[in-house]
Amino acid sequence: MDTDRGGVAGFRLTGRTWAGDLGIWSSAVAADGRRGSTLRFDPRLVADSSARERLIAAVVADRRLTQSGLTGLVPIADLITAQDEVWLITSEPAAPTVRDLLSGAPGSPGPDAGSAATVLMETAWTLLALHSSGLVHGELHPGTVVIAPDGSALLAERGLLDALLGRPPAPERDVAAWASLARGLAATWASADREAAGLLEQVAATASIRGLAAARDALLAGRDLLPSGFTTRARLAETLHRWPAHEAPGRGGPPPPVPAAPDEGEIVTLLHVPRTGEQRTREADGHRPEDVVLRFGPGVPAETTAAQIWRAGRDQQQTEPPSDRLRTAAAPHARRRRGRTILSSAILALMVVGALALWLFRGSSAPLEVTKVDVSAPKKTQGCDTTVRITGVLYTNGAGGEVSYQWKRSDRKEPIVQTDQISSGAASHEVSLDWTVKGEGSFKGTVVLSLLSPAPEGKKIQDRATFTYKCS
Repeated sequence: MDTDRGGVAGFRLTGRTWAGDLGIWSSAVAADGRRGSTLRFDPRLVADSSARERLIAAVVADRRLTQSGLTGLVPIADLITAQDEVWLITSEPAAPTVRDLLSGAPGSPGPDAGSAATVLMETAWTLLALHSSGLVHGELHPGTVVIAPDGSALLAERGLLDALLGRPPAPERDVAAWASLARGLAATWASADREAAGLLEQVAATASIRGLAAARDALLAGRDLLPSGFTTRARLAETLHRWPAHEAPGRGGPPPPVPAAPDEGEIVTLLHVPRTGEQRTREADGHRPEDVVLRFGPGVPAETTAAQIWRAGRDQQQTEPPSDRLRTAAAPHARRRRGRTILSSAILALMVVGALALWLFRGSSAPLEVTKVDVSAPKKTQGCDTTVRITGVLYTNGAGGEVSYQWKRSDRKEPIVQTDQISSGAASHEVSLDWTVKGEGSFKGTVVLSLLSPAPEGKKIQDRATFTYKCS
């Protein structure tokens, strides 16, 4: 059961804990009832000051991405330290994860092949957005893919382990991890559906050979092999609705102890840059910007809790014992280095936001272009009196506008012409055609999807697909 273990940065720890790669996670509840989570880092990972500085830069980049509109990450509310402990606070729950759901929930139908495809599609989009911004996740696995209450897939712990270990970003490691995730879900959630499992194995191989974007497109093109309505996330949302909220996520063995909440009066954070006026005032008083430390706790309004400043390795000249005088003497140099690091982190964050904005809105000022079309039909032989769903994908340059296309069926002379409006920012647009076949006999149907406009001069953009009908 949930047990009140005190509060941290305006969040009350509820006593539900689980072990992660970086330390101990705990569920938490904000003063307004919103649920979130806290992560108390393993002290060994954050003992080095340079590791803390890299951690701060990673968190700042994450917050900038989230504020600019990227929705595929678990949002971070704060990063704090108190009494040599470092805590990460998220404004949404960081559980359950795919790893938790793999163990099953009592009374739940459990995720299916469509759920697996949803997780893979959404994590692929998020990873591609990160890579376009020059960032990576770094430690993708079932334990860092969180399922939100609406069934969407969010990535947790983005870039944190790389930052703490000082590892350079490696997009290829993300791709390999995504392929491994696809194979694992094929063998578990999709195991009851042979064709769907085969599709997930295929996209895993595609990711390894041709990259993540090609794997995402292959998954989308093979959607006819997946349960209908998988894009609604309904099965995942139902699974979470039945998930016992009062139980800790399954990890095997006894749960880790609940971390004791730090004294609110000792908490400081490093996720705030002083405003210009505030900086000038403090410099006039003889304080440099890197000396500014805002505290929160008793007597400070609750609404400012998450806006305070944590600065790693803050000046401890008045509290350090004599044996630490040598380290204290070097503190001014360390503070200057931290000041430069903070400035560099802010510049990096602005560059990341700009790159992400260019990726999200590329082509918004350019006319709509369709670069390719793909068509797929069911591979299974269709039985008597059936309606065959033909699906197509139009790949665009991300600009918005009107697109016109036609379907040409082998059983009729006149084509079927359709016109759709495409929103700006979408790199692809899905279309479909229903073909009803009745009566006895065998029949091979062929359909050709052709782009009418906007079409490049002198070039045909089209694709075809076939299916087999047999009724005796």
